[in-house]
Amino acid sequence: MGRTTDGWGSGLLGVVIFSGSLPATRVAVGGFEPLFLTSARAVIAALLAVLLLLMLRQARPGRGDLGSLTIVALGVVVGFPLLTALALQHVTAAHSIVFIGLLPLATAIFGVLRGKERPRPAFWAFSCLGSLAVAGFALSKGGGGSLQGDLLMLAAILLCGLGYAEGATLSRRLGGWQVISWALVLALPVMAVLAAVTMPLAWTGIGMPAWLGLAYVSVFSMLVGFVFWYRGLARGGIAGVGQLQLLQPFFGLALAGLLLHEPVAWTMIAVTGLVVLCVAGAKRFA
Repeated sequence: MGRTTDGWGSGLLGVVIFSGSLPATRVAVGGFEPLFLTSARAVIAALLAVLLLLMLRQARPGRGDLGSLTIVALGVVVGFPLLTALALQHVTAAHSIVFIGLLPLATAIFGVLRGKERPRPAFWAFSCLGSLAVAGFALSKGGGGSLQGDLLMLAAILLCGLGYAEGATLSRRLGGWQVISWALVLALPVMAVLAAVTMPLAWTGIGMPAWLGLAYVSVFSMLVGFVFWYRGLARGGIAGVGQLQLLQPFFGLALAGLLLHEPVAWTMIAVTGLVVLCVAGAKRFA
């Protein structure tokens, strides 16, 4: 298997894992407040990361890597989960997909700025078309926006795109799971304090589904998914593989329909087909 094909395969597996975050989060917020859920998932993932780093006797990153690891932590461990949780207090989930659809484009832009990649012009055409398709689908499902929520979502997308690109570049030297593990360790003190401050006053009323949702977003969304995602970005190219995230909202909605019995409209299937073509075109010209 070629390096590029392996990268796209790893990236797709990462996106599938991330897609499970949508139904898992919907279940988890039935028992936990968004801020506690955001911080608790990072703390749990960081503790697992510490165990991995110690068991596999990984050397500490060099001083020159700390700046990049801090960017990764601010982008994907703290910034994106926290800002999106705050934004969803002001906008609907459907409206937030408008901005999630811009994430692959943001990742590609930062891949050019930080990863020194140079995609061809046709790549940008497919990338923009795919982003517009996702945004248009989200808008057709309802507005539900506000200025404050939109600004928070925009900041979240920019931070996440930067974190993806920076982490992928660093993964070429340190390895994918090492990058996310060290980023989680860096963010642990801040997220531990936030978890302690937002901790529920009582635990007895929290059902098993909420605990299972927390377990999924902690282990898979915050750690395992990033192992495959950073590997995919590093091996297949940040700009190109990043376009796979155009599929994430649709994978998430499909899982929600399968697991939570939510309706799946024919328009979702049609737009998914268009997005798949855009991803294929982006892969061809990346």
